[in-house]
Amino acid sequence: MEGTGLKSVGSHCSISEMDDYDLSKLLDKPRLNIERQRSFDERSLSELSIGLSRGLDNYESAYSPGRSALDTPASSARNSFEPHPMVAEAWDALRRSLVHFRGQPVGTIAAVDHASEEVLNYDQVFVRDFVPSALAFLMNGEPDIVKNFLLKTLQLQGWEKRVDRFKLGEGVMPASFKVLHDPVRKTDTIMADFGESAIGRVAPVDSGFWWIILLRAYTKSTGDVSLAETPECQRGMRLILSLCLSEGFDTFPTLLCADGCSMIDRRMGVYGYPIEIQALFFMALRSALVMMKHDTEGSEFIERIVKRLHALSYHMRSYFWLDFQQLNDIYRYKTEEYSHTAVNKFNVIPDSIPEWVFEFMPTRGGYFIGNVSPARMDFRWFALGNCIAILSSLATPEQASAIMDLIEARWDELVAEMPLKISYPALENHEWRLITGCDPKNTRWSYHNGGSWPVLLWLLTAACIKTGRPQIARRAIDLAESRLSKDVWPEYYDGKVGRYIGKQARKYQTWSIAGYLVAKMLLEDPSHLGMMALEEDKQMKPVIKRSASWTC
Repeated sequence: MEGTGLKSVGSHCSISEMDDYDLSKLLDKPRLNIERQRSFDERSLSELSIGLSRGLDNYESAYSPGRSALDTPASSARNSFEPHPMVAEAWDALRRSLVHFRGQPVGTIAAVDHASEEVLNYDQVFVRDFVPSALAFLMNGEPDIVKNFLLKTLQLQGWEKRVDRFKLGEGVMPASFKVLHDPVRKTDTIMADFGESAIGRVAPVDSGFWWIILLRAYTKSTGDVSLAETPECQRGMRLILSLCLSEGFDTFPTLLCADGCSMIDRRMGVYGYPIEIQALFFMALRSALVMMKHDTEGSEFIERIVKRLHALSYHMRSYFWLDFQQLNDIYRYKTEEYSHTAVNKFNVIPDSIPEWVFEFMPTRGGYFIGNVSPARMDFRWFALGNCIAILSSLATPEQASAIMDLIEARWDELVAEMPLKISYPALENHEWRLITGCDPKNTRWSYHNGGSWPVLLWLLTAACIKTGRPQIARRAIDLAESRLSKDVWPEYYDGKVGRYIGKQARKYQTWSIAGYLVAKMLLEDPSHLGMMALEEDKQMKPVIKRSASWTC
């Protein structure tokens, strides 16, 4: 495959070259000699000769971006073993979810659940929901739909956005859009939702980040740098980042966000600086850095991005990270400390540490906690934020390995019978009433309150491969394959171990289907990881010495 890296953009990057990627970590198979010259982000893993059971010629022809789409998924056709029967079923279901605008596919709807009485907005194309679908199509050599989606949402970004007479920031990306077909006039129109129709009326902070991440994935997969370099895409990135890089009253480099602005789109007490948004923010900044042109406007943004990345990585790695030692340090904190010599910088009261975390924390292992703000630490585990932290290299290699150690040590709590708990533990009783506002959908161990979401399978698998633990992903995929098809691809599962189909879960949920396909294709060919992962930046590597905030 020719030129799959971001050579014309990344070669000018002011951040240092990233570590070369060792494929031997990804595969439980014999490895051949691998050329190790260009940095990870300058050459996609799919360029490398991994020489499994096929020759290089066959490998490159199978991955040719110009290959026409076949009914048989390319990922299955490339392997000598018999694919799982669920794979073909999943591809059929994914193609049924396609949405067309003026004859061109522009996305996939959230769910094709004809049995559901309430459609709500599940018949719309969501930016965050489409990401696993887009990755599946890219891996299968079908990039056109992804390009169409990127361009259509970019066009929607330019719309004037008002909610109750209040104008939103120019860079806000839509949460979702719906294509309306008029069979009489034979016209197609689009309705976009920027939060004005959403439950809770919250604008999506994560949509813009996902858009930038997906633009990089498209560029890495196809080798087509021309899309990212268009004035429209350059301006789109600048508009998104200008919302996040502005300086104001905040003393933290993290991004202040409301409840409901991300995948957890209902009130769940994640207001402040939720880990999911901070990890996506970090990944979007790094993705934009290698795609931003070095013209007058781009150079100014590059300088701002670099400064923010250094501050953000230090802050997150120092204050959001929790392992056995850090937990013990916080447990012994003094309070009401003043001046720059303070150890307990956020004035966290040790008595506020919940009892469950002492039992949950293994001796080996750690994770990024849900939130850190004045006098408040949210010690809950959130799957998406921790997986994105690994993929973006917000987590150091040691921290990434510790997150995997935690997942293995607490498998029964975080995975159990259906991958993967979106958050842990669930809010219950009086705490649930106060924090969720008595939300009947977010009762304990349901939906976002400790529910199990099959879509997270692709993120877990990608994180496993990046950390050299594919066996964990295989175990999780085996669990999913025992239930997902039989249960008709539900949106989420309920119960402490994920045993029951969610009480309001839609069937044929598209991102459950696409998440499974992406996980399968990643395991079959780990070189796909190149389009969605970033290697550690040596300049952002923290000093071994810990921050004073973690020292008693």
